[in-house]
Amino acid sequence: MYCNQCEQTFRGTACVNHIGVCGKDENVQSLQEIILYGLKGMAAYAAHARRLGKHDEAVSAFFEEALFATMTNVNFDLGALFEMAMELGRKNLRVMELLDAGHLDNFGKAAPTQVTEGTRQGPGILITGHDLLDLQNLLKACEGTAVKVYTHGEMLPAHMYEKLKNHPNLAGHYGGAWQDQRKDFEHFPGPIVATTNCVMIPTAKNTYGPRFFTTNQVGVPNATRLTGNDWHKVVDMAKSCPPCEEKVTGQSTVGFHRTVLLDAAGTIVDAVKAGKISHFFVIGGCDGAEPGRNYFTDYAAAAPKDSFILTLGCGKYRIRQHDYGTLLGLPRLLDMGQCNDSYGAIMVAIALAKAFNCSVNELPLTLCISWFEQKAVAVLLTLLSLGVKGISIGPNPPAFVTPAVFKILQEKFDLRLIGNDAKADMQKALAVT
Repeated sequence: MYCNQCEQTFRGTACVNHIGVCGKDENVQSLQEIILYGLKGMAAYAAHARRLGKHDEAVSAFFEEALFATMTNVNFDLGALFEMAMELGRKNLRVMELLDAGHLDNFGKAAPTQVTEGTRQGPGILITGHDLLDLQNLLKACEGTAVKVYTHGEMLPAHMYEKLKNHPNLAGHYGGAWQDQRKDFEHFPGPIVATTNCVMIPTAKNTYGPRFFTTNQVGVPNATRLTGNDWHKVVDMAKSCPPCEEKVTGQSTVGFHRTVLLDAAGTIVDAVKAGKISHFFVIGGCDGAEPGRNYFTDYAAAAPKDSFILTLGCGKYRIRQHDYGTLLGLPRLLDMGQCNDSYGAIMVAIALAKAFNCSVNELPLTLCISWFEQKAVAVLLTLLSLGVKGISIGPNPPAFVTPAVFKILQEKFDLRLIGNDAKADMQKALAVT
């Protein structure tokens, strides 16, 4: 680092001679870290969109400007940094819009789809992560063979797109969220492909290391990294590995993409006016293994039977095993897709607000979001930049947000931390509306 007072470089975060002069203010540091985490998340979405032929030069320019704002030790004005964070949210909305368009253009129309869970008899490949283009290319490489491809984790929403779900080699879905990978992968007999960095590093106890492949930016020690869209090693290994057994564990429904819900917007609005729908909940985000995440399971289970629950991201794995029943002929739990499909949830909320001639904050809508990786930080900044208030996050506050910065977010946006009692919090949410 460089001290403007001493005019010399130093190690660490503050010059020992002028710690009160050149030491970075902790709240400045906090906002800069929020921006950095958000940029990392937005970069992931932008990289996926670019691979699908979607790009916006204004977004690329913003990356440069925002990164520049985080690289100096000078104490920026907090207001300027806060506005930078809000602009990041607005730019991330654009990036998610691009990715949404890329998915539809490349993989076809989205529709509600029943997905077989478990495995079928025969050779199989398991693919995890977020990159649907990798899945499409893998399916093409399997054409004409008996090799079946199974999705894992955030690949589950792939089954809603017509060009993917109708492919003869796509057999179903296997396993749960990213933190269950070691257990899931250990019991899968064929090769496994990780397409994004939501990945657990195999331990010495795991035996699937020789069957583990990665793509793009993903790097896992001792795994085989695929380059140049060459999938023959994976397909050949699937043929030589022990086959999967016939172990179908059930079915689930995915595919309530924004286009599907917007097509039904008139019916939904009429049902709200008729008192048939009392509330909408968005419960999703990033899942994890630490204690406290059972809160989201309990919260969803406590939602009234005349409400809909919209879910997306790997946080869905905390709530998708419960039978919520149906409402208006639709499942009460509506799986909208990956974490980037938060764009769709935003568009649906905006459309409903327009139909009711009110703001999004006046809708019977509650957002309860599980904390939080870089992409979720980007999505949260998008919601805040749109003025959405009353969002609850948890189970713990983000370590990089200082009390003073969190207070700013509370004052401006009524940002909340979840409590210890999901049922009590549910009653509070219903009482507000």
